[in-house]
Amino acid sequence: MSTAPSRVYAARLVGLPIFDPVGDQVGKVRDLVVAVRSEVNQPRVLGLVAEVFGRRRIFVPMTRVTNIDAGQVYTTGLLNMRRFEQRPTETLVMGQMLDRTVSIPSQGVTGTVYDVGMEQARNRDWVLSRVAVQEPSSRFRRRGQTHVAEWRDVEGLVGREETQGATHLIAALNDMKPADAANMIHDLPFERRAAVVAALDDERLADVLEELPEEDQVEILEHLDSERAADILEEMSADDAADLIADLPPDTAATLLGLMESEEAADVRRLMSYEEETAGGMMTPEPVILGPDATVAEALAHVREPGLPVSLAAMVYVCRQPLEPPTGRLVGCAHIQRLLREPPSTLVAAMIDKEVDPLRPEATIDEVAGYLATYNLVAAPVVDDEGRLLGAVTVDDLLDHMLPENWRDRTSFGGTQSVGHG
Repeated sequence: MSTAPSRVYAARLVGLPIFDPVGDQVGKVRDLVVAVRSEVNQPRVLGLVAEVFGRRRIFVPMTRVTNIDAGQVYTTGLLNMRRFEQRPTETLVMGQMLDRTVSIPSQGVTGTVYDVGMEQARNRDWVLSRVAVQEPSSRFRRRGQTHVAEWRDVEGLVGREETQGATHLIAALNDMKPADAANMIHDLPFERRAAVVAALDDERLADVLEELPEEDQVEILEHLDSERAADILEEMSADDAADLIADLPPDTAATLLGLMESEEAADVRRLMSYEEETAGGMMTPEPVILGPDATVAEALAHVREPGLPVSLAAMVYVCRQPLEPPTGRLVGCAHIQRLLREPPSTLVAAMIDKEVDPLRPEATIDEVAGYLATYNLVAAPVVDDEGRLLGAVTVDDLLDHMLPENWRDRTSFGGTQSVGHG
């Protein structure tokens, strides 16, 4: 690595893009794998955990890394695409070292690890050489004082997991997209995962839960106290909450529904009344619904809501009062792409797509897929026998139900093979 910097810090390395020799991005750095032998000898960095396309996590040996600079990592381009599986002798820097409680006896300091620095030794191996430690916040300081010490001067880096908190890992997770954060949480040891779940705020945990495999969702929810579990379910989208509750034991499901706010619980119960593999079972009851007198300006203001999924922001639904599902009669749907070309004062009702017929809640997955494909849509309305809007089914809802149950763990995306981490 002829142009590599003399020292690289792990927290700054995570998230960087990884490129092959011709400049094509092949993934992102998610963690560092090290071999920790003792608190005296600097641990050798074995390689990187990289997330490649399809959310597969693979191992990239440091021998395959040709360059690390300020904003990117370059490799030889020959990577083993088998899923990374941690060995008992290996330690993950982000997953298992960050937030560990340690001490620096020579300085009389006790605190938590918030970063680790690595550098190349004379034999060209990369080793962990520095440890960044933050003292607890005090009465006069909002943030504790920080120290950077040599690896050999820090005690507590090797030992029991009970010495590890979650503060700095939470900070890293909060900077990630929910799907990326979910992937990291999925790979954490059980005790570490429990600490992270306990420290995440309800809204963030709800976002992450929606991206986790079903077995992880159930395991996490069952280890929360009932009050907090109900709060998390309220923060989730109603269709995801309904799917999760359906996977819980009936007694647990009934308890949590009883603890949820009545309005949110009613939405979930309504979705659970439909067969899971139907438009009614897949739909979300929270599309953008407007009255007949709404203008283009009002419609655009609604779809600018930051938390609105892209698929739901592509279309608005004009209905008679009431405007909460089940609404009054559905007047029709209007595409945001069309509204962008109209004066702000134009009525949305005048822009309705008359070719879009609504789905019925009993429509099967194949019927929904055929409908979206035929009309080139990313979302479609679902109505009852009286023409009242019940919700909208989106292409991402459809994919979640069409893909295999363990699709988040499956990695049938191809790649070049080479000798690597077994």
